[in-house]
Amino acid sequence: MKKQHKVFKLQGKVQHYAWGGASYIPQLLHLDNPDNKPFAEYWMGAHDNAPAQLVDEDGSVLSLNEYIREHPQESLGTYTTGRFGRLPYLLKILDVKDMLSIQVHPTKRNAELEFAAENKKGVALNASNRNYKDDNHKPELMLALSEFYLLHGFKPEEELLEVLRSVPELAFLSPVFERKGYQEIYRTVMEMPQAEVNRLLQPLVDRIVPAYQAGQLNKEEEDFWAARAAVTYDDGGKIDRGIFSIYFFNLLNLHPGEAIFQDAGLPHAYLEGQNVEIMANSDNVLRGGLTPKHVDVPELLKHVRFEATHPRIIMEDSGPGRIAVYHTPAPDFELSKLSLLQGESLTIRAHSVEIFIVLEGKIGVIEPGVAPYGRKRGEAFVAFHQAKFEVKAQEDAVVYRAAVPAGAL
Repeated sequence: MKKQHKVFKLQGKVQHYAWGGASYIPQLLHLDNPDNKPFAEYWMGAHDNAPAQLVDEDGSVLSLNEYIREHPQESLGTYTTGRFGRLPYLLKILDVKDMLSIQVHPTKRNAELEFAAENKKGVALNASNRNYKDDNHKPELMLALSEFYLLHGFKPEEELLEVLRSVPELAFLSPVFERKGYQEIYRTVMEMPQAEVNRLLQPLVDRIVPAYQAGQLNKEEEDFWAARAAVTYDDGGKIDRGIFSIYFFNLLNLHPGEAIFQDAGLPHAYLEGQNVEIMANSDNVLRGGLTPKHVDVPELLKHVRFEATHPRIIMEDSGPGRIAVYHTPAPDFELSKLSLLQGESLTIRAHSVEIFIVLEGKIGVIEPGVAPYGRKRGEAFVAFHQAKFEVKAQEDAVVYRAAVPAGAL
């Protein structure tokens, strides 16, 4: 790679998880998918599990994580190198066709301690029962690209009580919640023997699944997602206990352009839709159901925030020019949106490393001393510390930009 310039084309990595859709990401990336393979996530970052590739003028490629390790100061800058020692964020595009597992992420300190503890025990990084894949926390911001449904934290007390009282199969949990609160109601269903889960949830499943299959439920109702979960995770006699959580958590419908932040300890699950997601550079996930994967209940309960969540939808904060920012408290990342009309241009100076992906239209990337090149829908590029360059809209364009928050630098 030629170090005399600082802006490179970037090729991300597709993750073919089973829950992904077969058309949105292939169409975005201009790829054929004749076998209808699931394209769940498109990663643009330097996580060692799936690093993006830098593409130089001559077509040569190099992993982004490798380049950053070789040139930390030049790529990240002094502040980011000193504080994080790595690219601190991971930018993704997601296409959620089937609901994802209920998840909780650890704090930074807990991730460091628990990752070291599993290493000491000799648990392989790729072991199915491994809880911690790295030593980092994983706060997340997701921005809806379509109508997007998700679960997000525990319902406020009165709303949860109303649900427990109105769903006959859950009425037994109402006095548990009234007496002992969020921690006890969640612990009760997560530690319950599977035979008891089956006994209690079977009447609910028998009631809601026929209505779901007949198209009589809508996506604004918990019953819709509980029925979908029962059908999706039917493995013959074992009802997924994550169905309880669908009624416990806030059910949200985000519209395109709306975003939400999910910090450590907040239980959540993506249910359907496409989004841009940015998070700390981590793959640490503690699962709480709606999955055939490993669920470590004692470990999960150590990290859940047992409190009411009042969802805060984040709208874009339009700054000077054509840049809108989605603000969060995370020191690791910031997501912004560049909206340009054909012929408009922006001059950008990168502070630390910044990743861009074009979601609409086409732009030109102009860096002094380097031949200009175009980036169209689905194409990405990266700018390293102190890069100064221009983006010019060759068509009306929308570009998403991942960066380290300017206030932290």
